[in-house]
Amino acid sequence: MKTNMLFWATSTPNGGVEIALARRITIDIWGAYNAWKFGNDMKLNLYLAQPEIRYWFCRKFEGHFVGLHGHYGHFNFGQIPFISGLKEYVYRGDLYGGGITYGYHWALGERWGMEALVGGGFASMKYDKLRCTDCAERVGSYTRNYIGPTKIGFSIIYFLR
Repeated sequence: MKTNMLFWATSTPNGGVEIALARRITIDIWGAYNAWKFGNDMKLNLYLAQPEIRYWFCRKFEGHFVGLHGHYGHFNFGQIPFISGLKEYVYRGDLYGGGITYGYHWALGERWGMEALVGGGFASMKYDKLRCTDCAERVGSYTRNYIGPTKIGFSIIYFLR
């Protein structure tokens, strides 16, 4: 079991499980969900799933690994006063894509571990731009494709074994 501490910094609960498939291959199933509304209108609502298959260079759950990840998510965020471009509008839509990951895992005893990872790849987003949360007055609908960072993490891990 694991949780990504970087997502907790945005008040987004998240968790995952990683299961061994072979001596050097694992599958990581991770997701996040944020349903909070802050203040009167500010919101950062999302759900995200990022499954990943990993190849470990030494042996599973120790040291360096590379992975191939996919992602799907739905977002509804906006009217965040301290971020330019998000002050006046709400963005609601979906994203999907995939990429590659590099990471490192540190064992911290028999039951605990930490891992750091970074990934890059592709994401396609289809979303509506809305004037406000309550009235949902659509300003436009957009499709954007993105190539760049798609995954980052610093996770605390507990082994169930």
